[in-house]
Amino acid sequence: MAEVALSNMRSHLARGQRLLGIDPGSKTLGLAVSDSALAVASPLETIRRGKFTEDAAHLAEICRQRNVGGLVIGLPVNMDGSEGPRCQSVRQFARNLAEKAGFTQPVVFWDERLSTAAVERLLIDEADMTRKRRAEVVDKMAAAYILQGALDALAAGARASDESEENDASS
Repeated sequence: MAEVALSNMRSHLARGQRLLGIDPGSKTLGLAVSDSALAVASPLETIRRGKFTEDAAHLAEICRQRNVGGLVIGLPVNMDGSEGPRCQSVRQFARNLAEKAGFTQPVVFWDERLSTAAVERLLIDEADMTRKRRAEVVDKMAAAYILQGALDALAAGARASDESEENDASS
């Protein structure tokens, strides 16, 4: 696994490649995928976690089918910004993908604080979903929320870089 800074992710991707967002929970993996322009995240699916090798094989197949060149994995940072046992578990999950399943895609860890809570509120307030239906979609929606945050930050970084170059050129 090659952990990279979000600002360097584009340089690791071939033209047209997408990013896969993963919201790793203890029982499920919420998945979302970006478009090839790296602008919009769409919820994909929720995997009920089973044996690691089977989950990894499923992720590898999604990466192959969807032309995924990088992963954005939600990191459950504590409210005070520190990393606890859940962060260690997520980092180990990523290492296992690289070491045991042969994943070579670059990885960005993205602070996912309150992502599930934000999605739950949206599903209750805006979509007026039942509890059962929310449970079916919340993990993949949280993955999309995480991935969209990373895509927005990536775009903002690109805009800031473009503006800096324009300012340098006009000087």
